[in-house]
Formats: sequence, structure tokens, C-alpha cells
Amino acid sequence: MTVYGDEKSGNCYKIKLTLALLKIDYQWFDIDIMAGGTQTKAFLAKNPNGKLPVIELDDGRVLAESNAIIGYLAAGSALIPGDEFNKALMYQWLFFEQYSHEPCIAVARFIKLYQGMPVERQAEFERLQIQGDKVLKLLDNQLVGQAFMIGEQFSLADIALYAYTHVAHEGGFDLSLYPNIQQWLANIESQAGFVSMLD
Repeated sequence: MTVYGDEKSGNCYKIKLTLALLKIDYQWFDIDIMAGGTQTKAFLAKNPNGKLPVIELDDGRVLAESNAIIGYLAAGSALIPGDEFNKALMYQWLFFEQYSHEPCIAVARFIKLYQGMPVERQAEFERLQIQGDKVLKLLDNQLVGQAFMIGEQFSLADIALYAYTHVAHEGGFDLSLYPNIQQWLANIESQAGFVSMLD
């Protein structure tokens, strides 16, 4: 399969990390979002929403939305709990990641890392710091006394939330304030097959 992505994007990194953990072969096609790479006619034919990541299967079928992609890739693997309630908890955190976590942690990082902190987004950035700290505190509390987001099983919930949490400092957040998150990051990084964002 082919993965269309941006190597610094957390949403794209979810795909890369899932593929590595599952030992699935793929080819990577880098798209420069800042140069309008997701708005070309060729790319929009694959994803009319004009966003990364996208995977294209050998048979030509295309799938977008990072959490949908990792769900497809991990089907039947240990990354998805067999217990139905735990599976629902995993989905709970996947939805949380996209609706509550990514809109502040990832956007703050985009403003600072990709855009270089433009003056017109400074007030927004400061608001995102407040929201992001609330999200990180919630995660830190969730991880009290457990190795992973849904207990002792490493799952897609951890991959999805790890992607932007581990680089939250690039968006101005101080991860040293969250000891449980720090331990959780280390737990994920010790998984067999783990690869870093820029590997």
C-alpha cells in the first residue's frame, strides 16, 4: 500500500507507527502541505477533503481519516481489544483524541512549528495553552496506576493519543508537569517495533 503523508504530522505518524508495530510493508509518499500539496487535482481525486493522511491499497481503494485508517490496519490484531467494553473504551479515547485533544495540542503545535507563531494567531495560541493543559491533566489523571489508556493493554487509543502528546512541547506545553504521561510515553516507546516520528 501507499501512504500519503507529512512526516511531521501526528495524524500521519499514527499510520507509520501502526504499520511498524504490525510489521506491514508500505511505501511512503511525502506531501508538502505548506506548499499546497493536498490541494492539487491529483491529491483531491484521492481525498476530496484535501487532508492527510491517506492510504491507497494495492487494488486502488483509498481511505482517509487517521483513526479510521489505523482501525482498518489493526483489524484482528492485539491493538484492538477482544472484550467489547474495552473496545468501546478504546473508541471513546479515539473520539476524544480527535474532538478534544487534537484541536488544542496539535493546533498549538501547528501555529508554532509550521507557521512560526504569526502575530495574528498569538491570542489563539494562548487560549490553546489553557485548553491543552486541561486535556493533558485529564490524560495524566486517567493514567494513574495503569500502563496504558484502557488499563494494561496497549491499544490504538495509545497510538492515537501518543502521536501529538509526545511532541506537545513543540506547541508550548510542559510535559514535565505530567509524570503519569511521561511514564506512559516511555511504556509506548518500549513496545516491540516502535519507530519514532522522524525515523
